[in-house]
Amino acid sequence: MAAAAELTLLEKSLGLSKGNKYSAQGERQIPVLQTNNGPSLTGLTTIAAHLVKQANKEYLLGSTAEEKAIVQQWLEYRVTRVDGHSNKDDIRTLLKDLNSYLEDKVYLTGYNFTLADILLYYGLHRFIVDLTVQEKEKYLNVSRWFCHIQHYPGIRQHLSIVVFIKNRLYTNAH
Repeated sequence: MAAAAELTLLEKSLGLSKGNKYSAQGERQIPVLQTNNGPSLTGLTTIAAHLVKQANKEYLLGSTAEEKAIVQQWLEYRVTRVDGHSNKDDIRTLLKDLNSYLEDKVYLTGYNFTLADILLYYGLHRFIVDLTVQEKEKYLNVSRWFCHIQHYPGIRQHLSIVVFIKNRLYTNAH
């Protein structure tokens, strides 16, 4: 999904009126937001943080110094590790690492829903939607987290819902 489309989804989920115009620059199509009163903003995470502040929902950026750092870490991870990767092996490695990380967490920061969850959800959607049932089971923690985020009010919007089978059709008993 193009960054401009993600930012439009984010605007809507934050309850902002659609007034922003996005463009993209360079070979990597880095998003640019031209603000009404000042210089333009460049970069997915910079613009996303700006939108969160505009919506007066700063809690999405983290509430403690540690949580803010973790949100920044995951926003950076989203841009450096998720964007631009379409090779199956890169995605498998990414999902394996994320699966381990989410083993004892509800959200990326632990127990609080943040901007990092939203942007990572948007960034991973195109990969998760193509996973087989077996792959979704293999990355159970990612699947649990992803399913939870897609049902968070206002987040999924027009994106296709990803179905996760909650119970096994077959048992191991013979």
